[in-house]
Amino acid sequence: MSGPLESTLVIDMTEVMQGPLAAQVLGDYGADVIKIERSCGDIMRGLDRDAVAAGEMSSYFVAVNRNKRSIQIDLKHPEGQAILHRLLDRADVLIHSYRPAAVRRMNLSYDDLAARYPRLIYASASGWGETGPLTHKAGQDMLAQSFSGMARAVADPSALAEFNPVATTDFASGMSLAQGILAALIERGRTGRGQHVSVNLLDTAIAQQMLEAASLLMYGRELNWVQQWWSGVFETADGYVTVLGFFRENAIGLACKALDVADLSQDEDFDTPAKQAANRDRAHEYLAPRVKELTTATAVQRFDSVDLLCAPLLTLEQALAEEQVKVNDRRVTVEVPHQGERAVIGHPVHLSGAAPRTRHNVPLPGQHGTEILQELGFDDGQIATLRRARVVG
Repeated sequence: MSGPLESTLVIDMTEVMQGPLAAQVLGDYGADVIKIERSCGDIMRGLDRDAVAAGEMSSYFVAVNRNKRSIQIDLKHPEGQAILHRLLDRADVLIHSYRPAAVRRMNLSYDDLAARYPRLIYASASGWGETGPLTHKAGQDMLAQSFSGMARAVADPSALAEFNPVATTDFASGMSLAQGILAALIERGRTGRGQHVSVNLLDTAIAQQMLEAASLLMYGRELNWVQQWWSGVFETADGYVTVLGFFRENAIGLACKALDVADLSQDEDFDTPAKQAANRDRAHEYLAPRVKELTTATAVQRFDSVDLLCAPLLTLEQALAEEQVKVNDRRVTVEVPHQGERAVIGHPVHLSGAAPRTRHNVPLPGQHGTEILQELGFDDGQIATLRRARVVG
């Protein structure tokens, strides 16, 4: 079955996660994605040090580069630029992750290309934005967490900062970029013209804090969503359980009922949601011994029975083994060169009529160079000349 983006040509000139994820989403939906890599390849190929040391392909690279064909082009060489422009003659979308000054030096800015390719969707993925005092700096997920205030929004007041090691801002930014590109393609269908789609990690990190920012901008108050309600993580007989008092007028009363212990909410220190949140440590000391007597499954069942929000606290390995995760079926299998089939996590969006699928496996650097050049009209002699000149890999 063809995807909704069949016959859409995407040129992917991005590295690491933000841009490659956006391009992979388009590839999952059926686009023909051509990944242009430097002679050394995407930096993401070397970031999984354990895999690289074992002579294996980086799992990080595999995670965000299926459904792509790879060609290595030296874009600093005039003939490399000429190859790129032959691709752009056919392309619907260009995605890059260069800093603004770099694309201007290469004459590949939106202003450089818009007149020549009026139907092109020009998408840029950056760390800080298109203009402003920080655009000369390299961007990275943890830097966005640091600059945006996200790393300071920590649960432990004694901690200076707490960085999420999961690249949530990269993920959110990549998915936002894909969303913007899809919207631009729909708009082009009406107007016949492309446009510039721009997403950066800083904007995404700020947007991820939209609830907190709304309180600060509207009322001048810092809001900590978690601290407003009683909640806790409890050790069980065989693991841990997370219990949240969100949206409940008497969460501790419900917890006491679930655990069949005396109702702590009858104490005046716990008779309102605000007091329960303020005295969370005392509540934890009271409830923890009883929770520890129960298995995780029993504890979840008990809290569910009184309509308290709860879930086991799991590792990723444990989560992947859970029945609900298996039923949701978000794993996809890709063929990794020299390693055979490997499982990765696929697209999180469920579509009943146009489900994402794997058409191209994860490429080696420049694996499809000859094939792509032949599609552009280069003959074997011309391709050999380009390789000798190191214009292509």
